[in-house]
Formats: sequence, C-alpha cells, structure tokens
Amino acid sequence: MRSFGHRSRAMQMGYDAEDWTGKPVIGILNTWSDINPCHVHFKDRVEHIKRGVLQAGGFPIELPAMSLAEQFVKPTTMLYRNFLAMESEELIRSHPLDGVVLMGGCDKTTPGLLMGAISANLPSIFFPAGPMLRGNWKGKSLGSGSDSWKYWDERRAGNISEQDWSEVEQGIARSYGHCMTMGTASTMTSIAEAMGFILPGGASILAPDSNHIRLASSTGRRIVDMVWEDLTPAKVLSRASFENAIAAAMAMGCSTNAIVHVVALGRRAGFDISLDDFEKISRDVPVIANIRPNGDKWLMEDFYFAGGLKAMLKRIEGHLDLGCMTVTGKTIGDNIADAEVYNDDVIRPLDNPIYATGALAVLKGNLAPDGCVMKVSAMDGRFLQHSGPAMVFDDYPSMKAAVDDENLDVTADHILILRNAGPMGGPGMPEWGMLPIPVKLVKQGVRDMMRISDARMSGTSYGACALHVSPESYIGGPLALVRNGDMIIVDVENRLLQLDVDDAELAKRKADWTAPPPRFERGYGHMFSKHITQASDGCDFDFLETAFGAPVGEPDIY
Repeated sequence: MRSFGHRSRAMQMGYDAEDWTGKPVIGILNTWSDINPCHVHFKDRVEHIKRGVLQAGGFPIELPAMSLAEQFVKPTTMLYRNFLAMESEELIRSHPLDGVVLMGGCDKTTPGLLMGAISANLPSIFFPAGPMLRGNWKGKSLGSGSDSWKYWDERRAGNISEQDWSEVEQGIARSYGHCMTMGTASTMTSIAEAMGFILPGGASILAPDSNHIRLASSTGRRIVDMVWEDLTPAKVLSRASFENAIAAAMAMGCSTNAIVHVVALGRRAGFDISLDDFEKISRDVPVIANIRPNGDKWLMEDFYFAGGLKAMLKRIEGHLDLGCMTVTGKTIGDNIADAEVYNDDVIRPLDNPIYATGALAVLKGNLAPDGCVMKVSAMDGRFLQHSGPAMVFDDYPSMKAAVDDENLDVTADHILILRNAGPMGGPGMPEWGMLPIPVKLVKQGVRDMMRISDARMSGTSYGACALHVSPESYIGGPLALVRNGDMIIVDVENRLLQLDVDDAELAKRKADWTAPPPRFERGYGHMFSKHITQASDGCDFDFLETAFGAPVGEPDIY
C-alpha cells in the first residue's frame, strides 16, 4: 500500500514507471535563490545535472535547500551554517534517495552541505558554483571584497571621488558566481576538491564558462555510478584527506574561515581535526597561489587558466597523501598525475613562494588560551612582532563611531579590540574582525594596524588581524577582561598573543565581570545559543558531532 502511494503520487507529477524502475534516485540539493548572486545560475545548472543523471540511468529529484546569500543574510550567514547542515542531513535521510548532488559555493553553503552529507553518509558529490569573472575599473582588474576595502579607504582618505567609488561599485561584480579572489568561497570549494568531493579541476572553473555546464552534466553522470559503487563519504574520507585539504589551503593562501569549517567537517567525519593540525602543516607548506588578497595582481580567472587547483596540488604533491580516495573512484594522486602549470607567476614553484610558510598562523597565550588565527600571508610584516596599547570596543556601533572620529586619540601602534562578536556574542561570529583603520590614520597614509577580535573576517580581507579568539569574550573569555591602555604582545614567530597584565589582576577583573544578557530567548537563536561550540571547536552544534550519541538509522517506512 505504501508503494502504491509513492507510485501514484509520482504519476500525479507526470512521471511514469519507466522513469524510476530499476534506477538510482538522485537527490539534487539546490541552494539557488533570487537573492543569492553567487548561485543565480543554479536554476539553469540544475537542469544540466539532471541531464547527466538521466544519461547515466538515474532518476533525478531536485530538493531546495537554504541558500545563505553571504551579502544579504543578517546578521551573518555563519549563524545559519549549522541550520543548512541540519536541513541537508534530514533532507537526505528522510527522502527515498540513493545518492546526492550538493549544489553550493557561496561561503557557508559548501561546509553546511558537506557537514550534512557526511553525517547522512549516502553517496555524495559536490557541484561548485564557480568564481565570477574578474572585475574592471578604468582598465584595472578588481577583486571582489579585497578591492572594496582598498578603495573604501581611498574614498575615506579623499583620494578618489564619489563618482570613482560609484564606478568601482558597478564594475567589481560582472557576472554570476562567487568571489573571484581567494576568499572563503574559493577556499572552501578548493578544500572540498582536495578532500575528494568534487570532480578533478571542478573547483577552479569559472561560473560563466561553458566548461561549467559540462561539469554539471559530468557530476550528474558520476553520482549514478557512485551509487552502484556504494562510494559513500565514509569510504572517501580519512584523516589524511583532511590533512591534504589543510595543505592545499595553506598553499592557496586560504581564508581564515577555513579553520572553523574544516574542524567542523573533520569532527562530523569522526576525526579530531584541530587548530594544532593547521599550525603543524602551516609550518611546512608555503603559499604558492599568487591570488589576491595574498598577491597583488592575479584573480581566480588567472588561477584557472594557469592550471587551476589540479596544477597547484601537483606542485605540492610532496606534501600530500596521494593515496586518498575521491569521488572519481580513483585516488587524488591519479587525479592530478597529468596536471601542468601554465603560468609560474600565478602558481609559483615551491622555491619561489608568495610567502615562505602557510597562509595562517595559530597563536595562543593568556588572551587566547584555546587559540586564535592570523592570516600572516596578507598583512604588513611589521606586525609579526608587535606590542602596543589596547583600544577596546564592546560593540560594533561604538567602534564605528570612534574610527570615524577625526579627533580620536589613536596612533598606528595602538591595538584595536572588538569584543562580544564571537559565536554567542555576535551572534554567529560575524565578519567584523577586520576593523576599519581610524579615518585619522587613513588620512596619514596608514593602511594596516594590529586588530584583535573574537569575530571572523571575510576571506577577501587582509591586514594584521588576530581573529576567532577563544574562548570568546561574551562567555567571559580573557578578551572580556582587557581595558583601554593595557599592553598587548603579538609574537607570530613564537605563536604568542599575550595580555601584559599579571594573573592576580586578571583574577580580580574576572571576579568583577558580569555576564551580558542572552541574545535570544526563543526560536532557532535560542537553540543556537544553547548548543554552539567555540571557534576552536568548529562552531558546530554539540549534538551534531559524530561522538554525540548513537548513530541515526534508516527511518522506518510503513
């Protein structure tokens, strides 16, 4: 009787028994929406994925999932990454599916979809949105995010006009697709490919390129074969897969957000991936992708034409475990065996890197006992070792008012601190960590200064920012105890972030500290606040990590 219900209702939609009999049912989780410019082409691409599924003898079923448009969702998409992960896991588990195509690319959709798919453990393959075309203004290439910050400071300094600023606005995003700098979007799709979830070279293909259409149909064909092979995430992933992903991230000059997402993904897969893994691998793998914001010239379009991720992985193959399995049914070593680099300035040789060690450094100390992260490959080198007085802000509006005050009593040696902006305090750990340089200093020519926050920053950002400070200030972490004028020591070589205040004084301040009121008293936000882990643990919900409780079985159907 239950089967009758399935068949009759499928027929209600115009399907026939020949559409499904003996064929794998392929779910296509589509994160398209009218307000997500990174995914606006997914309405078209999903049809090409379906075509590939049909060609391979499968039955495609499109399932909409939360879109998480980075530019529009308030206060931050990070608040909803785990929501998408839960939705993806339950969509996969609750529907009669045999395999899944995950359509994402905008920053949080990649980790969110993969987290859900790893937990559901059905054969899964990822289809990336692809980078947009390079921007243009007066014959200059513009990079999304990175050049926004750059020219905004020039506007604040009075060096460009309102008309110039308007033209930059019109020229910086020229096509659909995600950011074409090495921001969080390309970082995470490249990590997904390095982990084995994307067909070889797929993460680098430009969104408007006809090869992107072919990738869609190839992805649809491959997932059908993966079902027959029973090639599940558990059979693709190993600890070495994550170590490969971290090595790739370091070489590409990754977003700081990679740490939060990869830690969460690793723990979903049952591997205790931590900040220590990033720190260890960062010491060994140099930055060789000369892409903004690390480099000052090239963008993802150039990276693609230089050979893309496959070519970069080939360059660092000595740092990879080449035996790791991928969705092709072959190893990563097999996938990159014939890869070539076509431009040695875009993808540098190991002996001529952009930065001699990895993109990120993990610092600890009494100000960040559980760690924080700095993108050392994209900052002024003078802040690799720095000490200065703290200038503390408890919320974004007060910080914004201060930095726009031309009479602010600040020097380039000050260390700006924004707190109450972490996972619980933000809420959702918004991308506020790249605090604006005070306008007084901007007009003096200052373009970088030391900043510290428990927030994140955009992967397209740059500058001397210590981020993801854990534990966060909102729950009483040491950042909550800093006062204006306190001296802070930053020592990247020794991986130290230290507040120069003795333990007795810190204990007294801690005793005087009062917890702020809760951000939410109902709804999703209330659940988020009760179960979110700290940045150092991946900001997943505690009850979604693999080690929490017994595995969820196949749902009953009667």
